Amino acid sequence: MARKNDAFYFEAFCASAEYSYQAAQLLSRVMHSFDPDRLEEAIEEMHTIEQAADERRHEVLDALVTAFVTPIEREDIAELSEYLDTVTDRIEGVLHRLYFDNIREMRPDALELVDMVVRGCDSMRKLVGELAHFKKSKKLREYVVELNSIEQEADALYMKSMRALHTTCTDPMVVFTWHETYSFLEYCVDYCEQVADTIDTIVMKNS
Repeated sequence: MARKNDAFYFEAFCASAEYSYQAAQLLSRVMHSFDPDRLEEAIEEMHTIEQAADERRHEVLDALVTAFVTPIEREDIAELSEYLDTVTDRIEGVLHRLYFDNIREMRPDALELVDMVVRGCDSMRKLVGELAHFKKSKKLREYVVELNSIEQEADALYMKSMRALHTTCTDPMVVFTWHETYSFLEYCVDYCEQVADTIDTIVMKNS
């Protein structure tokens, strides 16, 4: 394998973040225009995005095997690549739960949560785009703080939604299915913040 230049890694990070954003937009469209009988179509479309994200991550890991010099520590490259891929996986996981838990009606607070997932992925891709020139970037720290704020908002909404679910819903099956779905929506935002925290650490180590 030919030696990858520094730009390869940063471009791969940006591509991975873009796949996460595409996945979040797809999930948002599905949930806002919810039709349980069309979920299989959405799952196929989501799988295509997830597979493309996986391929990007494998390209990065394959390059690291033979790389002699990397722009940042190879462990940081592998970790950031993994977290970016996990965001897309978690978004796909929400769609899977809507399908195999046979959810038939959408809850308003779930729509608020998926909007936060989209916001988180949008901020995340902007943050990742700043990484290649982090020493000169005036926006990178702003995006890190923004993602931390979005995660805090999502945490608060998650707690409020779970409380409402467990205190107002009398159907145990509905409680179980939405408990899972709310949790996976919150995981999506958690991993966006994990990407931000990882980038923050990389910047500190290389400044």
